[in-house]
Amino acid sequence: MFDPILLLISIVFMGIGMLVSSRLKNKFATYSRELLSSGFSGKDIAKKMLNDNGISDVTITAIDGQLTDHYNPINKTVNLSSAVYNGQNVAAAAVAAHECGHAIQHATAYQWLTMRSTLVPVVQISSSIMNFLTFGLAFVAFMIPNLTNAMLLLFIVLQSIITLFSIITLPVEVDASQRALAWLDNSGITRGQENADAKDALKWAAYTYFVSALASIATLTYYIWRFLGNNRNND
Repeated sequence: MFDPILLLISIVFMGIGMLVSSRLKNKFATYSRELLSSGFSGKDIAKKMLNDNGISDVTITAIDGQLTDHYNPINKTVNLSSAVYNGQNVAAAAVAAHECGHAIQHATAYQWLTMRSTLVPVVQISSSIMNFLTFGLAFVAFMIPNLTNAMLLLFIVLQSIITLFSIITLPVEVDASQRALAWLDNSGITRGQENADAKDALKWAAYTYFVSALASIATLTYYIWRFLGNNRNND
């Protein structure tokens, strides 16, 4: 059974996500052309920020791709895209410091990061099951209507896990950016307008997580609304 409401939710948030992503790429492209007065590269910034925070067991590596930068708590690595790793610009400084912010969260047992890390394997399984059963829900609704509510209830449970993960991700990302910006300012790595531009770059990066969380909440709300509607119709 074709579900126009769920399709509309997907299209709306996909469109918003694409707009935010496009804006983010433009921001980083602009700030990649703004050279740092301090002359530090992303690698240098990451190394100094970790050292300043007493962290010596985290490795800094260069990886392929654009905006693929991330911190891996499993093997304790700050993974920077080559443009960030070698870049001596505001965008590279913002990204490198942000990822080191996650490393500091890990080292200090920041509770939201701990919660998110715990949920990662559960979310991966939930997402896989959701993808597998998406078409199954339409088939069940058409062929075996009596099982529709059971399927919807399963979707609500799985989507709740995914939504919880998306919500928990928000304070993790915002806190990492706050740590990054405070350190960049206090250390003198970025100065004057460079500070404002680094803040702007990380603000747009944060927007991608807010859009993802809103999309997840909207999807969960839809499943709950449909489940309750089916129950009322069956009464």
